[in-house]
Amino acid sequence: MPQFIHITDERLLKQILRSGIRAAHWRGQGRCVYATPVLRDYVVSHQWLRELRRRGIKTMGAVQFEIPDTEPVFVGPYNQPHIKVTAAQAVKIYMEHSTGLGLETLIPRRIEPKEIRRTYVPPQLVGWRYMPDAHGKPPCACDYCQKGEINGRKLRDKYKARLRLETSEKSA
Repeated sequence: MPQFIHITDERLLKQILRSGIRAAHWRGQGRCVYATPVLRDYVVSHQWLRELRRRGIKTMGAVQFEIPDTEPVFVGPYNQPHIKVTAAQAVKIYMEHSTGLGLETLIPRRIEPKEIRRTYVPPQLVGWRYMPDAHGKPPCACDYCQKGEINGRKLRDKYKARLRLETSEKSA
C-alpha cells in the first residue's frame, strides 16, 4: 500500500490524529486531500513545504498516511489538468517523472485516522518557492501574482519604481 505525505500547519497535527484529514475544495471539482507520495527522494516528497509556508504559517507539519493500491486519485502538475489513476500508478508517475517537482496528488475523499501512520515536523527549508524551477529568478511582481502575498506590496512598489527608471532612461 503506497504511503503519502500531507503538509499542514504544525498546530493541527494533534487534531488530525484524532479526526483525520478533511478534504478541501479543489477548483470547483469537489473535495480532495492534497498529498505527495513517500519516495526515496526526500525533497520531492516534501517539495510543497516552502511554498505553503509563504501563506504565513510559521511551522509546517507532515502527516504520513497509507491508502490502498487501487484507490482512485488525480495526479498532475499543480497548474495543469490532472489525470485519474490508481494510487500505485501515481507513485510510479512520480518516480518516472524527470524531477517530480511541481506534481501533486489529489485524493478525492477524507483520510481517516486509522489510515494515518505518523506525524512529524520536517526541516522547514525543504522544497521550492513560487515554482519548481524558480531558483535564481525573481518572482513575478504583477498585481495579480502578488495580491495578498506577504511583502507583496514592497515587491510591487520595487517593480514599479524599476519600470519608471527604465522608461525615464529610454526617453532621455
